[in-house]
Amino acid sequence: MPESDLSLLISAAQRAGEIAGQFVGTEAQKWDKPDGAGPVTEADLAVNRYLEDRLQAARPDYGWLSEESEDNDLRLSRSHVFVIDPIDGTRSFADGSRTWAHSLAIVRDGAPVAAVVMLPQRDLLFAAAAGQGARCNGTPIHASPAQDVEAAHVLSAKSALDAHHWTDAGPPAFERSHRPSLAYRMARVADGTYDAMLTLRPTWEWDIAAGVLLLEEAGGVATNRFGGRMIFNRPDALQDGVVAGGPKVHRQLLSRLVYSSDENRS
Repeated sequence: MPESDLSLLISAAQRAGEIAGQFVGTEAQKWDKPDGAGPVTEADLAVNRYLEDRLQAARPDYGWLSEESEDNDLRLSRSHVFVIDPIDGTRSFADGSRTWAHSLAIVRDGAPVAAVVMLPQRDLLFAAAAGQGARCNGTPIHASPAQDVEAAHVLSAKSALDAHHWTDAGPPAFERSHRPSLAYRMARVADGTYDAMLTLRPTWEWDIAAGVLLLEEAGGVATNRFGGRMIFNRPDALQDGVVAGGPKVHRQLLSRLVYSSDENRS
C-alpha cells in the first residue's frame, strides 16, 4: 500500500533528526547568507539534501519550496508542493541550543494538508493531516480555551509590542515569552502550552506552513496579521505576519492590532 503523505513526512523528519544529530551545532561550519538573510550551517544543507532527495523521489509530481534550495517558478504550476525548513532556528542550532525544529508541510492548492514539526533534541514530534486532528508523539493535542487576552501567555518578540502596531488602547497586558523557532512557537500554541503567538513582520512560508495546519487541526485559528486567510505557494513565498491561538484570544488580538478591520479578513 502506498505511503500516505503524513507518514512520508514523519519518516523523513525522523531521519532528518538523525542527520542533524551528526553535527555539533557550535562546531558545524556556518556561513551568512547574502542580503542579511541569516545564517546557514552545514547541517542545514545536509538535511536539505536528504529531504529533497527523499521527498521528491517519493512524490515526483509535487513541487518544491525550501529555505535552503534555489527557488524556481515550476512549483507554481503544481497542485501539491512540499514547503520545507530543514532547520528552523539555525541560530539556536549554531549556538548549541536544543530549541530548533524540522518543519515539513505539504500544501495542496494553497492550503497545508499534511504537516510535521519535529524537535529531535527535545523528543517532540508534532503531526497533523487535514481533517484528522493534530498530535504530539501520537497523543491528540488541542489549542488553548483561554477567554481573556489580558490574562493570556503569548509567544512573541519584544518588538511586536511597539505602540505603532496597536490601536490607541495599546497592546494587551498579556504575559510574553519568546522562542527562536517559529515552527516550535506554533506547535506549542497548538498543544495549548501557550495561548497564542504573533509575529508582525513578513514571514517566510517554510517557517509557518506546518504550524498553520497543526493549529487548525488542534482547534485553533491562524491568520495573517490582518486576519486574512493565508494562501501558500505564493510567488514571493512570504506571508503578512502571523497571529495564531485559541479562537477567543486570536479574535481579541486582532481587534487591538492596527489595520485589523473586517475588510481585511478574507
